[in-house]
Amino acid sequence: MFDWIIQNGTIIDGAGGEPYTADLAILGGKIAAIGRRLGPAVHTLDAAGKTVTPGFIDIHRHADSAVFRPGFGELELRQGLTAIINGNCGLSLAPVEGPYRQAVLDYLLPVTGPVDEAVPIASMADYLAGTEGLPIHTGMLVGLGTIRASVAGYFQERLDLGQVREIRRILLRSLEEGAAGVSLGLGYAPDCFCTTDELAELLEPLRGKDVPVTVHMREEGDKVCEALEEMLEIARRVDVPVHISHLKAIGRRNWNSKIPQAIQMLNNARAQGLDVTCDAHIYTAGSTQLIHILPPDYLVGGVEGITRRLSDPAKRAELAERILHGTDFDNIAGLVGWEGIYCSTLNRPENRPYVGKNFMEIADAMGKDPFTCACDILVSERCAVTMIDFISDETDILRILKLPYSAVISDGTYPVNGKMHPRVCGTCAHVIEKFVLHDHALTLPQAVASMTGIPARALRLPGKGVLAPGMDADLCVFDPANIHERATYDAPERMSEGMDWVFVSGTPAIAEGRLTGTRTGKSIRREAGRIFTSPRG
Repeated sequence: MFDWIIQNGTIIDGAGGEPYTADLAILGGKIAAIGRRLGPAVHTLDAAGKTVTPGFIDIHRHADSAVFRPGFGELELRQGLTAIINGNCGLSLAPVEGPYRQAVLDYLLPVTGPVDEAVPIASMADYLAGTEGLPIHTGMLVGLGTIRASVAGYFQERLDLGQVREIRRILLRSLEEGAAGVSLGLGYAPDCFCTTDELAELLEPLRGKDVPVTVHMREEGDKVCEALEEMLEIARRVDVPVHISHLKAIGRRNWNSKIPQAIQMLNNARAQGLDVTCDAHIYTAGSTQLIHILPPDYLVGGVEGITRRLSDPAKRAELAERILHGTDFDNIAGLVGWEGIYCSTLNRPENRPYVGKNFMEIADAMGKDPFTCACDILVSERCAVTMIDFISDETDILRILKLPYSAVISDGTYPVNGKMHPRVCGTCAHVIEKFVLHDHALTLPQAVASMTGIPARALRLPGKGVLAPGMDADLCVFDPANIHERATYDAPERMSEGMDWVFVSGTPAIAEGRLTGTRTGKSIRREAGRIFTSPRG
């Protein structure tokens, strides 16, 4: 006897197939059968008029610390998410150990938020063990930046042989302990200090192991294509699968030119046999640390070094000139303009009135120029500031989303003080409501695949992403017409609505639109020693 039979639903399988009507049976947390007249079962759900899909997967989230906070899981389930992957952009919260532990936590603070002492971060094994029994499945990439900072701090000097060996040791140990892959953050310290040769050297132990390497590229504005070529070179030299995180072209002057070129580069590389994929966040505004406006050399020394540098009048004057005219780094302030950069997280009481305001508005309020405001706020907050920056063009976003190897991601962070980006609560609903139903830019099977099968293939997530016998029974049941994104930039905490049923490991986490409170999520672990195959759709 089956545990559940979902009858008469319209099946969208996550693999890009055409929708069809069928029944789906669940047994022991797995999909047992798909067909007609299945049975008997303990529970039966009539899904006539509803769509049945795999549970949605977000392979690029920054909930590293948030998964341990009270209430975690509801805003994810409300939009159909049943699995997330943390540890992106080289900024994983684990493993953090050694003499630079506090420096690492200080640098990660704007991304992870405060880390409670009880959160297990010393090793990947500790962290993943702590994520068992959450409302949704949770996995973790191991951040090369976190490992390098734990071993060598936030310094630009060439690594010595002993440091290289130690970084490799921790990297391989983390993978053996279940990390889903490796993430790079070449736009952040200390990964930004790596040369291409050093990256290849650090990643060499991954050769032949089919471990996905995700990357926030070195530049995403004027030189995004050069940065992409660097990662294609890494894929060739080290023979690793490379996944480009949040592919985009920052700045109006790069819109509708750089992304078509980047897509052609990816298509050519795939035709030549390289295993390269990508993803996109689907809002025109991004969100990250405010220190991301700084050149890489200003990030040397971590929070202490940045704060000291921004407090030096001579260094500030030099920085002001570079932001005004500089093209030697990913100059976000120059590309976007101060009016396009909003403060989203501020911790000090005197600064909190500026949450949600752009730097032109803050400058008017402070009676200073916007550059000085940004520097003063970074110093007073010891760099623990996040921004929402309007950087991308929707036409470019759609170009990326339509690729058969591109996944939808949120890139969501969970601030404690300030405003989150609406993508945290709204990404999956946004894709269906806007791009499928309103704009007709994607078909529903395309949209579902971009949130299920494609990300599962890219990161080799076993049992996830496709409706087929033997796969995990993580499912969404809904009427697409009822899916609604409620989050806005002014009220980003509003949860999405429209999910009738969401199953996690074969158990309803949402039933008839109501949260059940079940905690059947499991830690997503890369199987040690397993060589995955990754069909390139």
